[in-house]
Amino acid sequence: MKVFGTLRVPGDKSISHRSLILGALGSGTSRVRRILESADVHSTAAVLRALGADIPALSDDFVIRGVGLRGLRQPSVDLDCGNSGTTTRLMAGVVAGLPVRATFTGDASLSRRPMRRVARPLEAMGARFELREHGGLPMAVTGGALHSIRWESEVASAQVKSAILLAGLVGGIDVSVVETEATRDHTERMLMARGVGVRREGTVVSLAHTDELNGLDTDVPGDPSSAAFFAALAAIADSGELRLEGVCVNGTRVGFLRVLERMGVGVREEHRRVSGGEDVADLVISPAALRGTPVVRADVPSMVDELPMLACIATRADGDTVITGADELRVKESDRITAVVSNLQALGADAEELPDGMRIRGSRRPLRGRVATHGDHRLAMAFGVLGAAAGNDIEVDDPDCAGVSYPRFWKDLAGVHAR
Repeated sequence: MKVFGTLRVPGDKSISHRSLILGALGSGTSRVRRILESADVHSTAAVLRALGADIPALSDDFVIRGVGLRGLRQPSVDLDCGNSGTTTRLMAGVVAGLPVRATFTGDASLSRRPMRRVARPLEAMGARFELREHGGLPMAVTGGALHSIRWESEVASAQVKSAILLAGLVGGIDVSVVETEATRDHTERMLMARGVGVRREGTVVSLAHTDELNGLDTDVPGDPSSAAFFAALAAIADSGELRLEGVCVNGTRVGFLRVLERMGVGVREEHRRVSGGEDVADLVISPAALRGTPVVRADVPSMVDELPMLACIATRADGDTVITGADELRVKESDRITAVVSNLQALGADAEELPDGMRIRGSRRPLRGRVATHGDHRLAMAFGVLGAAAGNDIEVDDPDCAGVSYPRFWKDLAGVHAR
């Protein structure tokens, strides 16, 4: 297989969600360019509209007219979050700071995902939550007058941290979050770029109360989690080189690239710059004879979404790749540990499930069979990339689920590789 050409992956999903939320809460207008037009981001737009925000139809370039920090209102319908955990958890933080009551709903997959982790700190701040016994959706949130908090997180979660920061922002209070490990800091960067007092000291992130959020134009950079699929494709190619333009290279998001380098892959950054508080660069990826590598708990927060892809390319590496400290994979759109390992085994790969991760023993044997995605977009794309490797013949049972985060994935995949 040869890889070639230049590709710009869709806008970053995390930044896309936040550009909508902060644009709606801002004063004045915020222009958004290159937003990710995926199902999850549409869910955030729909929830904001239900709360009274002026969010136009998503496009490559549009303007949000903010209603201010206290301008959202009581919804007349349930807040349907589709398949988006980010929408649910971040907007739960927003609602917690408002004098409203709202019920969050979602599809079957989202309804099984744990929400108590976000409910606990927001309840400690003064909001009220009603959850089903299993801790998932539907979830009713009653917001109102909140009080300041210093919350010590039990798990490394950028979504929980962001929910607390957004609740503090809307509620007009000081908040601090003590993290177990540094997690994605897009919320902090985007708030600081809009004039909010946010600071990090070690693993503690603090927000000072504010009465106004400035509007700000956002040019959404390429999503590093989406770019990872094509970096992986280049890594397992026999020849060629792939250029990925305008990718977010925020230090909390480049764990996958660093692991690829440990495996021997050529990763080169060009034209590094700062845009909207985020580090952006063009990435040039060239293939290599891969070698297995350990991935430990400290590596996980900066590459948690890319671990299924790493497991897949580890089947092409020399030696063992052992992933540990990745318990969080069990509560994603699917149990990604069980799902990845069982699919790899079904294809003929040597893979073993661990309590908090997996072990993959690499070889060059052809892999063949049908993959059960369980409706999980990242599994569909990871095994799609593995299926493109020379000698492999892999069928993905639900390719359309990739649209949750990367609507044109299959077209882009076909455009940059040749058998």
